[in-house]
Amino acid sequence: MYYLMTHIRVVGALLIREMSTRFGSKPGGYLWALIDPAGHIAFLSLIFMAITHTPALGTSFPLFFATGYLSFQFYAAMAGFLNGAIKANRTLLSYPNVAPIDTIVARYILQVGTTTLVSFCVIGAIVLILRQPLHLHWPSIIEAAFAATLLGLGVGLFNNVAALRFPLYEQIFNIINRPMFMISGVFFLPDALPLPARDIVLLNPLVHVVMLFRKGFYPEYRAAGLDMFYLYCFVLSFLFIGLALFTNSVTILRSR
Repeated sequence: MYYLMTHIRVVGALLIREMSTRFGSKPGGYLWALIDPAGHIAFLSLIFMAITHTPALGTSFPLFFATGYLSFQFYAAMAGFLNGAIKANRTLLSYPNVAPIDTIVARYILQVGTTTLVSFCVIGAIVLILRQPLHLHWPSIIEAAFAATLLGLGVGLFNNVAALRFPLYEQIFNIINRPMFMISGVFFLPDALPLPARDIVLLNPLVHVVMLFRKGFYPEYRAAGLDMFYLYCFVLSFLFIGLALFTNSVTILRSR
């Protein structure tokens, strides 16, 4: 119990430190967390409104792109924020009470809270502006967001170790990960694609996250091709691999 309480206090202190470092003491830091996704959603909406008259689902372009972009961000923002957890807290790891996993847990909690708050604010603003009533299915929304954060956690754990072992890994990961936004169903419906493109796109687990998230906002959305068993197999496998690699590399994480 004492060991657990010690780590809870350490995580709490790291959480406050991460908030101060990331957002600063001025409101501008928190404001940017809202402006960035809102800007992306507005840009996508304007582009596609000029191309077509109606979105692929529903009647609102901003809502359609918000549900795609924000569900993707639960993974992308998590993986990106966790990647530098060990490097950013290297000096603190010299203290015996601070374990490498504490830095990961603190950043995970902060990013979950940040993305959740941003999602509420952005979607809430869209609903107020458009005055469009929503019939939300909260279990689908929460499940999709949670699965995305777990996938980001597994990737982040793996990346922290791989980046220390292989100096070029971070650049390689960024090159591979950058196109994920384009092929994860953020601005299109994967189940509307023709074969074999649909089957290829459905191999991406983030596609299933986005589809499940959208089901929570669009009761009429059938989400053909959504496979929760495949998604959870992928998420839990990556989480297990990340945890195993991270746990077996504690000495390296502390020393480098």
